[in-house]
Amino acid sequence: MSDGHGDHGHDDGHGDHDHDDGHGDHDHHRHDAETVAVAVVTVSSSRSLEEDDSGDWLVDAFEDAGNEIVVRELVDDEFDGVQGAVDRLARREDTDAVVTTGGTGVTPDDVTPEAVTPLFEKHLPGFGELFRRLSYEEVGTRTVGSRAVAGVADGTTVFCLPGSENAVRLGTEEVILPELGHLVGLASRDDDGEESSSA
Repeated sequence: MSDGHGDHGHDDGHGDHDHDDGHGDHDHHRHDAETVAVAVVTVSSSRSLEEDDSGDWLVDAFEDAGNEIVVRELVDDEFDGVQGAVDRLARREDTDAVVTTGGTGVTPDDVTPEAVTPLFEKHLPGFGELFRRLSYEEVGTRTVGSRAVAGVADGTTVFCLPGSENAVRLGTEEVILPELGHLVGLASRDDDGEESSSA
């Protein structure tokens, strides 16, 4: 009896087909960005940057991984403010990725997904799916209340994480950092397959 793992007698779509998700392409990391310029945005009406443990952790994690923090901001839990901040940062030529923390829950003032997803020209549903799968191992079924999302806005990769430091740590260490350079390199490519000069 086979569970399908290791049974290569069927076409599961992950063979040597010529498609652009990287499966079967030994050189699919050739566009990876070695250093990523990151904007960190904390979404909160109840804390200041001086009290922002999650934001502090994000800054340290990205810098420790060899990336650059180009902007760090705090915005209120308010639709227009969140959307405006992410839109402005995604359009900056010196920014490759925007990472937000906060506002992804289910309280009335949690508006980050509603504010940010209209900016996406491409959605990355696997980010939220994988984050919640990993989060389940830590918090159980409470993970259904997390609405972490990611996508590409104006050629800039955007990740929206919950506000808790544990969630930020999980999402960053287990999902964002392993894939950041790859996703940024792909998202910033122009139509000819070369990296765009503007992130």
